[in-house]
Amino acid sequence: MTTNRTQAIAGAVAAIRQYTERVPQVGIILGSGLSQLVDHIQDAVVVPYTAIPGFAPSAVPGHRGELVLGELGGVSVLAMRGRFHFYEGYAMDEVTLPVHVMRALGADILIVTNAAGGLNANWQVGDLMRISDHIFMPGMAGFHPLRGHNDDTLGPRFPAMLNAYDPELGAMAKAAAERAGATLREGVYAMLAGPSFETGAEMNYLRGVGVDAVGMSTAPETIVARYRGMRVLGISLITNIAHPDAPPANHEEVLEAGETAKPMFSALITDVLSQIAAYGK
Repeated sequence: MTTNRTQAIAGAVAAIRQYTERVPQVGIILGSGLSQLVDHIQDAVVVPYTAIPGFAPSAVPGHRGELVLGELGGVSVLAMRGRFHFYEGYAMDEVTLPVHVMRALGADILIVTNAAGGLNANWQVGDLMRISDHIFMPGMAGFHPLRGHNDDTLGPRFPAMLNAYDPELGAMAKAAAERAGATLREGVYAMLAGPSFETGAEMNYLRGVGVDAVGMSTAPETIVARYRGMRVLGISLITNIAHPDAPPANHEEVLEAGETAKPMFSALITDVLSQIAAYGK
């Protein structure tokens, strides 16, 4: 797919345009247990992944497998109700195709969310964390979404990743949390390949190199968004405590934490969108 990336993007865009001509300003990727935000989108048009070439059906619990285009917080949005994961066997090109498609449809901002294990000893299940930076472990090992031929019409061969997560959008998220009376943590996110949860030694290693939360997504999507010139806001929901002495993690508690955080998460993202609408950014 790498050498045919432009064709893949065009095919997906054409399929979506069969459903709607809406031009989104903001793309939203919703992680495990967080898809309820879609219920608040107005004038919604739903496009199942099965109708879009190159989009894989989602097989992970908590991921519905559909695009929803409409308006939220006064902004035209495109939300992914479920994402594709590297651990499901998809190549990084396939995992990140939706970000290319969002950009091609008109979006210049990406809000990417995930469920994550909390490594910071001072945090609790249910906390929200603004991602200030990330460590992309699979990418460091060579599994990178931009590996292979580069199409200069899409982005530069060697895109910079300093300040990948936009400080201005981060300030909007902080202000939104304050208005909601919620605590918004800030920290470094690390992506591991999955699907197994971390060993005790891996938890200690990640904590030792300054990681606050760990998960199995987000980093490749952020990289492609920045490659395409999009600004990125990343939000993690801490769904379990990643500590060698804590009970073993499981996917059911991830979904349960998402359900509990539903009102706070929806309020935060909607407020950020309202700020984007107000300031035209």
